[in-house]
Amino acid sequence: GAHTAPDRTRVRYVHGVSFLLDPPMLAAAGVAIERLAPDDRTARLASRGTVAVFVGVSLALYANAPGLRAFWRPFGARNGREFMLTSGLGTTDGPRGVAGHAGALALFALYPAWLALGRRAARAR
Repeated sequence: GAHTAPDRTRVRYVHGVSFLLDPPMLAAAGVAIERLAPDDRTARLASRGTVAVFVGVSLALYANAPGLRAFWRPFGARNGREFMLTSGLGTTDGPRGVAGHAGALALFALYPAWLALGRRAARAR
């Protein structure tokens, strides 16, 4: 039969429902770094590199940079920004105005904290 798009409810842009996948992946990366790095210097370098990759790819997705369809298309999003804001669970036209984009940038600024949380959790075990 014909392929039909999944039925998704249109959602309004809300900071609380955006960036769903990156925080747990960053925390898991922090746990892995803490457990696998042979020393603190290596762990710090791995942490910085991991956050840099996450922020770089995520900013490119948010900016709808060309060539990243393979990241967002499997989740049913219409573009990279919609994927970053809803993880493919809904549709949105994205934030409006400077305040909306500033909110998204604030979420990017939390990426190092998510990775640090994972490292801290691994040390607590």
